[in-house]
Amino acid sequence: QVQLVESGGGSVQAGGSLRLSCAVFGYTYSSYCMAWFRQAPGKEREGVAAIDSDGSTTYADSVKGRFTISQDNAKNTLYLQMNGLKPEDTAMYYCAAEIGVGYLSILPGYFGYWGQGTQVTVSS
Repeated sequence: QVQLVESGGGSVQAGGSLRLSCAVFGYTYSSYCMAWFRQAPGKEREGVAAIDSDGSTTYADSVKGRFTISQDNAKNTLYLQMNGLKPEDTAMYYCAAEIGVGYLSILPGYFGYWGQGTQVTVSS
């Protein structure tokens, strides 16, 4: 059973930084895609960044140059470094994974495993 557990959310002022972590339990597959999504109240879930088992990455245009997705395979942990945070980045952030796949995506329907989320609040 795959489990994803996010941490690292919090409140920060505009321009600040946060690092989100997603601990992965229950699988060690060679092919996978993992991603971060966010959802603000009243809005649809939005893909933020994704990384695959080859280390390739993709980002939403709204976060390019500010956010960095990375992974530590030894620790089975996914990260999202968020710099230059803006009030519009305020949302619940979710970690997601899909296993046994061969390409990169930040579309929610692609992913079968989800964490419970961690709240990020950016004040102006």
